[in-house]
Amino acid sequence: MAIKPGLGRKTSNKNPPILSHEFVIQNHADIISCVAMVFVVGLMNESTAAFASAFISLHHNVSGEDPSREQPYGKAYTYMAGIKDYCAIFFYTLTCIIMHAIIQEFVLDKISKKLHLSKFKLARFNESGQLVAFYLLSFVWGAHVLLKEGYLGQVAQLWEGFPDHPMSFLHKFYFVVQLAYYLHMLPELYFQKIKTKEEQQPKIVHSISGFTLIVLAYTLSFQRLALVLLTLHYFSELLSHVFQLIGVFDREERLAKLRVVNNGVFFLIRFATSVIGVLTLYYGIGGVRSLLALGGLIALQGYLVFSFITEQLRAKREAKKEAKREAKLALQTKKPAKTAKDKVKRKKESDLPEADQTQSPSPVKQKLK
Repeated sequence: MAIKPGLGRKTSNKNPPILSHEFVIQNHADIISCVAMVFVVGLMNESTAAFASAFISLHHNVSGEDPSREQPYGKAYTYMAGIKDYCAIFFYTLTCIIMHAIIQEFVLDKISKKLHLSKFKLARFNESGQLVAFYLLSFVWGAHVLLKEGYLGQVAQLWEGFPDHPMSFLHKFYFVVQLAYYLHMLPELYFQKIKTKEEQQPKIVHSISGFTLIVLAYTLSFQRLALVLLTLHYFSELLSHVFQLIGVFDREERLAKLRVVNNGVFFLIRFATSVIGVLTLYYGIGGVRSLLALGGLIALQGYLVFSFITEQLRAKREAKKEAKREAKLALQTKKPAKTAKDKVKRKKESDLPEADQTQSPSPVKQKLK
């Protein structure tokens, strides 16, 4: 006779069917790691090395020499943008998905389990945690390239020799990783089980707009200007998401001073971006292409400022509504307390005899008697 499971016991399917949606979502990092390893193993075979190197190595070099007897240290290679870069972008998109899963599983999930956050705060914590890691890496990387190439000391290098602006290895690899990261946001919507339109729309807009703007700057030879502006932008975004992470753990009242700093840095970065754009595109380079790029840059800064102000006003309205709601709940919780006391008093009076429940005479009437 077969033994039936106890009543109310839920059978949990820990091993979902292979190639099912749940299986792919649970094991997507391992699956993509195997796909990436195919390209790495392809480098070890002579017949497939040329094909695999198109996805892993950087191409379209225009100068540079390998070490030789005459030049023991060789000559640094410089690169231009080209069609093979999209093969590298595909491979490093896979790498970004793997790194996203590693940060989520080994850093963010372990921290969130100890905090016992609500569903809303958990989603904000995971999003800001991932973006803080990306913005911190991008800012440090961009600042390093700026200092190494000397763009900060000699601002004229942003437009001198345009459009012949070859890139160093770190400079070009920076743009490849940037494009790969923005592209990996789209499959992450599936891996993170984001189904609602309200949650999908801002992430899709962020991914497509970031990828499109960087591709335009990269292919139109504005790599030096884009490097400076992206480094400034990422510094502002890094502060914003760091303060957002602090808001997950701390109260809103204590974040007032931090928000003032965040707002000041935001507007300062927008102003600096506009000034550098005008100096480089209008006074430095000139031409129809530069003027169109300048118009798009100014329009983008205006949109960012408008979105920032709108978000601040919306947050204030929501804070007022939340304060009113909490005050209303506080009044509602006080009323039942009073009724509870009345019930106790009425119960005591009901226990007395009927003669004692009548209204007792006042002290004045007792004296007259």
